[in-house]
Amino acid sequence: MAAAGKWSLGACQLDDGGSQRAVRSSAARPQFVEGSIVRVLMENFLTYDTCEVRPGPNLNMIVGANGTGKSSIVCAICLGLAGKPSFIGRADKVGLFVKQGCLKGVVEVELAKTPDNIIITREIQVVNNTSTWFINRKPTTLKTVEEQIAALNIQVDNLCQFLPQDRVGEFAKLSKIELLEATEKSVGPPEMYQFHCELKNFREKERELENLFRDKTNSLEKMRQRVERYKQDVERYHERKRHLDLIEMLERKRPWVEYENVRQQHEEVKQSRDQAKEELKNLKEMQFPVKKKIQETEEYFKNLDMKIRDKAAEIKDISQKCKQKQDALEMKDKQVEEVHQALRMKKDEEMDRQVKIHNTQKMIEEWKNELSTMAVSADLQPQTDAVNNELKKLQEERANIDSDISDLTAEKMNQKREEKRITDRLGQLNNIMNMKEENLKGKFRDTHSALTWLRNNKDKFKKKVCEPMMLEMRDHQKLRVNAVCAPAESCAESLPSRPIEELHRYGFFSYLRELFDAPHPVMSYLCSQYHVHDVPVGTEKTRNMIERVIQETKLRQIYTAEEKYIVKVSAYTNLTFSTNTSLREAQFLTSSVDTDERRQLENEQRDINNTLKSLDMHLTTLFERQKHLEHRDNELRQQKKELLERGNRRRQLESKIGVKYDSLRQLEEDAISLEDEYQQANVKIKEINTQKARLVTELMHHIKNCISLNILKADLVLQSTTVAAEKNRLESECNEGSVQLRAAEQRFCELDERKRLLTENCKELLKKAQQVCKLSPDQRLPKEFQTAFQALPTTLEEIDAFLNEEKTRASCFTGLNASVVEEYNKQIEEIQQLTEYLEEKKKELDNYKQNISQVKERWLNPLKKLIEQINGKFSNFFSSMQCVGEVDLHVENEEEYDKYGIRIRVKFHRSTELRELTPYHQSGGEKSVSTMLYLMALQELNRCPFRVVDEINQGMDPMNERRVFEMVVKTACKESTSQYFFITPKLLQNLTYNDKMTVLFVYNGPFMLEANKWNLKSFCRRRRRLGRMDEQ
Repeated sequence: MAAAGKWSLGACQLDDGGSQRAVRSSAARPQFVEGSIVRVLMENFLTYDTCEVRPGPNLNMIVGANGTGKSSIVCAICLGLAGKPSFIGRADKVGLFVKQGCLKGVVEVELAKTPDNIIITREIQVVNNTSTWFINRKPTTLKTVEEQIAALNIQVDNLCQFLPQDRVGEFAKLSKIELLEATEKSVGPPEMYQFHCELKNFREKERELENLFRDKTNSLEKMRQRVERYKQDVERYHERKRHLDLIEMLERKRPWVEYENVRQQHEEVKQSRDQAKEELKNLKEMQFPVKKKIQETEEYFKNLDMKIRDKAAEIKDISQKCKQKQDALEMKDKQVEEVHQALRMKKDEEMDRQVKIHNTQKMIEEWKNELSTMAVSADLQPQTDAVNNELKKLQEERANIDSDISDLTAEKMNQKREEKRITDRLGQLNNIMNMKEENLKGKFRDTHSALTWLRNNKDKFKKKVCEPMMLEMRDHQKLRVNAVCAPAESCAESLPSRPIEELHRYGFFSYLRELFDAPHPVMSYLCSQYHVHDVPVGTEKTRNMIERVIQETKLRQIYTAEEKYIVKVSAYTNLTFSTNTSLREAQFLTSSVDTDERRQLENEQRDINNTLKSLDMHLTTLFERQKHLEHRDNELRQQKKELLERGNRRRQLESKIGVKYDSLRQLEEDAISLEDEYQQANVKIKEINTQKARLVTELMHHIKNCISLNILKADLVLQSTTVAAEKNRLESECNEGSVQLRAAEQRFCELDERKRLLTENCKELLKKAQQVCKLSPDQRLPKEFQTAFQALPTTLEEIDAFLNEEKTRASCFTGLNASVVEEYNKQIEEIQQLTEYLEEKKKELDNYKQNISQVKERWLNPLKKLIEQINGKFSNFFSSMQCVGEVDLHVENEEEYDKYGIRIRVKFHRSTELRELTPYHQSGGEKSVSTMLYLMALQELNRCPFRVVDEINQGMDPMNERRVFEMVVKTACKESTSQYFFITPKLLQNLTYNDKMTVLFVYNGPFMLEANKWNLKSFCRRRRRLGRMDEQ
């Protein structure tokens, strides 16, 4: 059993008197329609451990509170009959329907069938979310189960037959097309839905064939038009072909004509070349003697030229030697100049030494004079000590002043920080005042304008005029008290009628006046006008005992933190009655300014400003004294520095004089002897002059040799000139003959080259002509070509003119080639094939149209009769409820069979018109009534073995629910009607019942009996016995 309690299910039938009796007896066994449900067994399924349900053959009312497990029976029927979990709408996996904590669940459904019932068992495994199927306790496959169920016309996925709780709302969302298909499957003949599907398939094929036939017909027409265009192109192509054949023959003859022309030119050039060769031979024989004499003259000229070059080389060598001697002489002159230069440098060095000795002696004399005038350094010590003592005192005084300045600066910084704190606090207070003024401006603009004028014109009044109370009053306790602007009165010091201590026992802690501050005139007015000095303020304790407070204290006005109480006494009856009002949130006194604090802060600010001025004056005095001491310190330090320098000067002078004496001795030791230097220089110059004389003698000898060689060279040059003139004369004579020879050679070469080119050209033209005519090199021109060539022009000019004329004519036929003829022939063949294909498809299309006509007649007429029957029953049901309902066949296009649908139109109010049943137009109850009545209309047409409707009456009002229930009972309890399951959590009282009804009660709770201990007969007997005892 379940952890929350045990579950059980009871079933009973009602007789005419309303008493309960057993569902079945051994005497009378009910007759079930084939395919209806005889028994449902559930083990470890959802909330059930073990439960067996035995419904009746007609109307089965499954009743129980929400959550007891009614819809679990519907889930068991759906899943046990091969339904998918998604159709139920609860879970997407079948394993989720197994009871929590169990690994396996079982659903067993027994269906009525002749001769023996069929038992379908489904074992659900949680681990791998799989199912095992059995038929009559024997293992089988899902496909076999589905075939058995389909044979019994059970459709758990059809909303017209099986409407689970979670999909009740989807019935109204069914489209007209979906509703038609569901109705055909549910109540139509088995072949009706099959005919509908065949019609849709035939129509789809017909549409495809029509589209194909139309496309192919268009293609055929286009192809015929294209062939007509191709026909003209083919005729033009043949005309162009004739011109091209003539062009081809002209192009074949032209190379042969070119070859013959070139061959004739070759013969002419060959004869001219042989003549030029003979002339060239005669000229060469005449030129030989002159060339031999020119050769001899050239050899003699070359010998003379070689001798001239030898003499020039000797002259060049001697000239080089002369130049070397001249360079040596110039070098000796430079050596003499260097000796003179060294002697001059010695003279200058000796003069510089004499000058340095004189300057050193002078400097020593000056330092000695300065040293003699200086006092002894011991006489300066007392002056130095006096300066040091004065500096020490001065430094001590400066240190004291620095300490005073530091202390005063720190004090000044502290005062400035305090001044900043006071300034910030005053700024905060001013901000609060500004906020209050802005609030006043926003709430009472005229009052704010008057306040601005008052502040600008205070001098016009003799006495003080107070500003609005919302600016003057300070609410210390932050009570919800509002104030208004009013003139002042002189009652600010009025005493209360009784001390506050007498009221402490009632929870009062103060009078209203003590809870806020205000200027004296404002407070005086408030005391006079509103008696704020005599209005007590209480706590929560006062509020809790308010009736006692009113009776005992006789107070006329009382405030607490949240409320205000006003007590009045009737002038006629002397009866006391009170009214209390909640205090509104404070609007004007939420932010207050403490004027005492502000006044104190302003006084402190003035004191700080005076202190800062005093500190600034003292600091100025100290800074001036510090500056004076610093100036005196600098003077003393300079004086001390001068005394120390005077003591060090004597020691420096004595050291410098000693160094200069050492330098003077070194200068005297470095003296130079100018006479010795003169003698050494004369010796060097004499030796150099001797070398120069020897070099001049050698130079004169070389010059004489160079002159004699130049004379010999000049003689050889004259001889060479004479020989060159003779050579030029002979060459001139030879050149005249050579010009004729070269002209003859050039003419011969040109003719020979032309002959060679013509020979090659002939070969190439012959080869080209043979290639054009497609002949081999050793093959002669065929006779057909010779015959064809005879009819053509014989010259190149005529051939070219004729060829250009034919090409021009052929070019007029543009855009034509052999593919035109091929395409033309291809198109002719395709037209023939396509024509045969269209005839075939036309026959196929006619067959489809004939089939559609036959199937349509067999489908549409029964369908219309079926919908008329449904409409009659549906309309009757609605009429009995004083409403209007119609069902008709909706057709948009008679040929579009997939667009056929059932349209439900309903009207629940007289003032409205018939409206189509949609998810949006009708209310939830109206949709439930329409759905239920449509299913009732289908019920009497009975083709499916059972129907299931789960909690469809939940959205109905009591009147409609009662009417629908009566219709269900009346319809479902007729003879030979199909089995009906109606699930509901509650029923109205005093409903109409029928003997054929079966009521299945679902109970749950911790004290329920186990299912195997349930005995309905004993319970009925006990109930009758208790009833008789009550009557006695």
